[in-house]
Amino acid sequence: MPIAKLEHVNLTVSNTARMVALLSDLCGWHVRWEGPSMNNGHTVHIGSDEAYLALYTNDQASGGYSKGQPLNHVGLQVEHLAAAEKIVIGAGLKPFGHDDYEPGQRFYFFDWDGIEFEVASYE
Repeated sequence: MPIAKLEHVNLTVSNTARMVALLSDLCGWHVRWEGPSMNNGHTVHIGSDEAYLALYTNDQASGGYSKGQPLNHVGLQVEHLAAAEKIVIGAGLKPFGHDDYEPGQRFYFFDWDGIEFEVASYE
């Protein structure tokens, strides 16, 4: 039986351009597709050739999520944790929850819409 791969995660954000800029700098990802979507919205697919985040917005998108409702966090793996943290801080966001336990080091941050991200490194 084949093992499934994660193809994408779809997130509602208030500003796709701002989020694309952060994820491009933080992850080295590229825009795979961009265009109109449901409910007079706009979606940007940003990621690698294998997987991506679908960033959706419309006139009513305002964020306001709280942890676990409906999403606990999105985990990103990077090579250099300190460099990733500088990018997050440079975007005006605040890293927290720095931990070092198996299988690696990590920190967390909330984006502008209240979506929590975990950034981990196994270096």
